[in-house]
Amino acid sequence: MMTKDQYIESLRKLNLNLWMFGKKVENPVDDPIIRPSLNSFALTYELAEDPEYDDLMTATSHLTGKKINRFTNIHQSTDDLIKKVKMQRLLGQKSGACFQRCVGMDAMNAVYSSTYEIDEACGTKYHENFVKFLTRVQDEDLAVDGAMTDVKGDRGLAPSKQADPDLFLHVVERTEDGVYVTGAKAHQTGYVNSHEVLVMPTISMREGDEDYAICFSCPTDAEGITLIYGRQSCDTRKLEEYNSIDVGNQTYGGHEVLVIFDRVFIPNENIYLNGEVAFAGMIVERFAGFHRQSYGGCKVGVGDVLIGATAVAVEMAGCAKASHVKDKLIEMVHLNETLYSCGIACSSQGAPTKSGGYLIDLLLANVCKQNITRFPYDIARLAQDLAGGLMVTQPSEADYRNPELQPYIEKYLKGVASVPTEDRMRILRLIENITMGTAAVGYLPESMHGAGSPQAQRIMISRQGNLEAKKDLAKHIAHIEGK
Repeated sequence: MMTKDQYIESLRKLNLNLWMFGKKVENPVDDPIIRPSLNSFALTYELAEDPEYDDLMTATSHLTGKKINRFTNIHQSTDDLIKKVKMQRLLGQKSGACFQRCVGMDAMNAVYSSTYEIDEACGTKYHENFVKFLTRVQDEDLAVDGAMTDVKGDRGLAPSKQADPDLFLHVVERTEDGVYVTGAKAHQTGYVNSHEVLVMPTISMREGDEDYAICFSCPTDAEGITLIYGRQSCDTRKLEEYNSIDVGNQTYGGHEVLVIFDRVFIPNENIYLNGEVAFAGMIVERFAGFHRQSYGGCKVGVGDVLIGATAVAVEMAGCAKASHVKDKLIEMVHLNETLYSCGIACSSQGAPTKSGGYLIDLLLANVCKQNITRFPYDIARLAQDLAGGLMVTQPSEADYRNPELQPYIEKYLKGVASVPTEDRMRILRLIENITMGTAAVGYLPESMHGAGSPQAQRIMISRQGNLEAKKDLAKHIAHIEGK
């Protein structure tokens, strides 16, 4: 496995065509806007080196028997699925941000089991191709970004019916050696910090959409790929001279990019679906299920940090003993642990697929994510309630560092006499960061839209909820005969 330092150095070898604020980024590794997201990603390597976290952060490859980073593992049991969620909570606790590596892990698990069943039905060799790719990923401890979300254009039209065919990524030319693809993938978490990208279809496909039913991997810096960095709230605070306080979380963060494919060549050996429209939905459903499970871990870990910061803030303000404050903190914990319970539940009820890789209980995974679209917003609302307005109205750090102004700020922003004013400012900025700033991208909007927006989960819950069986139970107890 790679060490944290080896991982960071490996990113320097990438030749990404990355743009931000209208300018090309020549050195993403050391860019002050991007570096916090890299630090979060690097935690997945750093903690894997720590013997204290070995059981959660590492696994044994079922392909090679070697010790591997759990982020490259194919789940082999419900214990693996549970440890995945516990690992994600740990990383959320350590970073207070999105650590970005989950999407690749979830994509690899979805494609692994799906390609096995596609080959079984179609006589293809996609699973063999994917196992070769996965073995290299495990052996070299590569960071993989999973890419599913197309920009979609007119949501009322199928991919092949769009006015602009590129609004869903698709094959534009086929050769004996491979295919050329064009299109874009949006909201790509962690792409800049990854070595490889695993691209999947974004929706179920039907006849006529064959060119859009494409799944493949390629290097993140492959020729023809252009990246446009996503804007985040308060992001330019990282560029200010005084930013230790104002960024809220100086060390860690996350990022999203728009990934544009312009006639990118994909060799046959890196293709895992190519026109088999009937199986696009399988990959989508399994990836979505795995990723909805993930939110029961990562968002809970960030929630732990937010709850802790709120508890500190009320202590600093001298109101921790108020009954309504205690009750609100209890409610925050209750909501957070409910989310964790959902993540553990869908994991514990997982079952093996034909490939041997384990799949979570899809109904419970969708219930998990449906709660994630709500509870973090309630937790954030309570955090802002208890933090008070000073969270967003306090002066800048530049003002605080001004010798003429600092005495006023020290005097008038004081809470409990024994608590340094600077410490109070820091904890309030952390709450702002998680609920409104750069970390909010990975906590609130991502809770809403990541792994599919709320209606996507409700559709799956409707399909998997087995309402007819529940009706039969009621009729039997009520002695109602027939259907």
